[in-house]
Amino acid sequence: MDPIYIISLTLALILAFFLVSTVWIAVTLFIVGLLGITIFTDFDAIKILANILWGSTAQSSLFALPLFVLMGEVIFRSRMSANLFSGLNPLLHKLPGRLLHVTVVASAMFAAVSGSSAATCATVGKIVLPEMDARDYNRKMVYAILGGSGTLGFLIPPSMVMIVYGITANVSIGQLFIAGIIPGIIIALVFMLYIIIRAMFNPSLAPADDTTYTTRDYFRAIPMVLPVFLLIGAVLGSIYLGLATPTEAAAVGVVGAFIFAFLNKALQWDVFKEAMMGSIKTGCMIMFIVASASFISVAVGYLGIPRMLTQTIADMGLSPYMLLVILSIMYIILGCLLDGFSMIVMSIPIALPLITFAGFDPLWFGIYLVIMIQISQITPPIGFNLFVINGITDENIFKIAQAVIPVFVLMLLVVVLISAYPEIVLALPRMMW
Repeated sequence: MDPIYIISLTLALILAFFLVSTVWIAVTLFIVGLLGITIFTDFDAIKILANILWGSTAQSSLFALPLFVLMGEVIFRSRMSANLFSGLNPLLHKLPGRLLHVTVVASAMFAAVSGSSAATCATVGKIVLPEMDARDYNRKMVYAILGGSGTLGFLIPPSMVMIVYGITANVSIGQLFIAGIIPGIIIALVFMLYIIIRAMFNPSLAPADDTTYTTRDYFRAIPMVLPVFLLIGAVLGSIYLGLATPTEAAAVGVVGAFIFAFLNKALQWDVFKEAMMGSIKTGCMIMFIVASASFISVAVGYLGIPRMLTQTIADMGLSPYMLLVILSIMYIILGCLLDGFSMIVMSIPIALPLITFAGFDPLWFGIYLVIMIQISQITPPIGFNLFVINGITDENIFKIAQAVIPVFVLMLLVVVLISAYPEIVLALPRMMW
């Protein structure tokens, strides 16, 4: 047997051991990388680690991460998110499903300014669940739509996982942001179409609401949703028009979030302190993972593992789409065990060379991977959105997991769609660049 196969198997077993023992994923990757280089090569692992720690965290593109996190924290802790729901309610009232559509649109818009799946699910859930309970909406339907639309925080830019993927795979973050727009809108529209069909065949899922809205109510709704629209326009517009880099656009978003929080009279010292601490904790966690990802990528490169796997796949004669099917199964399994950031950093050193060899565009693969990470957010037993809903409702986690199966299938269908028609992802970035 080729020694590289033995090395790969040994490192895989070490990795599995530390994951099962609940060691932090970043620490696990550092340990595996150090052991791999020290035991199987003559290189100085500590010197390599020192260089990687500095090189991977000193990139200017990483500055966008804590800024986008801070922007989401400010919005999350101000009244902007509650106002968004109040403003969308009259605008979407006539659609079959009513508040379920508000959940999808509010999640999509909040995702576009927070970049966080868990924050989107928690914020929208705290607002819509009491309203839906009061109107006797079907609980399973509510869990499905809330869990699925909450994952839009990963796909609709700005997105933290897109930034991590862009840095890890050396893909333009600005292009990733643009590429995520159309798939994100498609997923939101698929959810809304699903709601309409279910509500038309079974009106009891979303009981009739006798509330009537006047023209004045519609005009009053506009100022409630306008701040979020303006923030989306400021952040994404500055990137698309070439006026700012993603990092500079993140700074614009932070300033805008603070201005709107001040105008809403929600910029109190406690809000400011909690937002800063939340962004520091999340930012440090992501930076730690990015550094470990860079190190393990270098380590497996020194060991020749990507080259060996690429050659193995080539010798198997798999078609590109069969390779994609195998990777999809792998990511669904990983989604049962790992969070999104860990899925990226563990798989990219292996999967990206295979995807490139098969002829797929790394930019397209980034969006594909983000959607698979979205699916992992509602995949038991570690699906974060399931735990968010559980924390809000105290509902049994297995009942929530059962309820989200339809949206799980819907997102898989979107994966099939963008695989069959890659231009859905690539057309907009090619127009802009």
